[in-house]
Amino acid sequence: MRRLKFLLRPGWLVLALIVAGFAYMCFSVLAPWQLGKNTSTEHRNQLIEQSVSADPVPVESILPTTGPLAPDDEWRQVTATGSYLPDTDVLIRLRSVEAAPAYEVLTAFELTDGRVVLVNRGYERPIQGTRPPEIAPAPTGPVTITARARTSEGTVPGKDPLVEDGLRQVYFIDAPQIGSVLGLAPADLYLQLAGDQPGSLSPIPLPQMDSGPYLSYGLQWLAFGLMAPLGLGYFAWAEIRERRRAQAQTDAGIAADADESTEVPATGTSVTAPATDDDIVLPRRRFGRSQPAEPAALTATEAKLADRYGKNR
Repeated sequence: MRRLKFLLRPGWLVLALIVAGFAYMCFSVLAPWQLGKNTSTEHRNQLIEQSVSADPVPVESILPTTGPLAPDDEWRQVTATGSYLPDTDVLIRLRSVEAAPAYEVLTAFELTDGRVVLVNRGYERPIQGTRPPEIAPAPTGPVTITARARTSEGTVPGKDPLVEDGLRQVYFIDAPQIGSVLGLAPADLYLQLAGDQPGSLSPIPLPQMDSGPYLSYGLQWLAFGLMAPLGLGYFAWAEIRERRRAQAQTDAGIAADADESTEVPATGTSVTAPATDDDIVLPRRRFGRSQPAEPAALTATEAKLADRYGKNR
């Protein structure tokens, strides 16, 4: 455990918090967001495929009494009989159709039973850069149209309706908001008009039927969420390994120093040999001679007797 104390340093703690936060975002926000878009795209494609082979139904059969259109009724082909209301055109700003700027045109349509729906008649390209073009008016009198039922898009705060170049303009196809602009109370949906229908402009094409990259993006975010803590664990293991290697080198250096202190000097080094008994000279005696010292093993008494009787002369 002592080797793991470095993980409690501020730098490692901050890194661990960042990795934990990133992994949490991957699993709880980013991956579900992309996987959810994949699910909704697949559901949309399924509804479009079903609507292509199904016969149109009267719009009155799917009109909600309150609230928005039922999810399973979106993209369904419907027929509507009634008449366009005059002077109810509204332009949808900042649209892109087939990778080019466009204005979509919505017009109120009154059914034979008196209820009102919004009809997206198609699009027109802007002129002189961003200015809206002249919009052909919808036909007057009773007509029957074929269209696809669509759910209102909703709104975003700060994107309010406006009047520009004498035309009412909005940013989103939201039936309640457009109804407030026109002073009407349309049903909470709109009809996307097919081509070659009374009042149609350039028809808006159906979305592409592929699922898009959302599934792969979602799986990538899941992989990133797994790789982040694994990467942190790898860096921690690498730090521990490096510390062990440094400690081993330190221990090896200490052992080498200890061995050097007990080594025999190399050949050629001058070494002073310890003094032998023959090298020890006793103090000069009264007769002026110097005699070798007695072996260190003799006692003081033995040394005196040996000197007296001349054993070492």
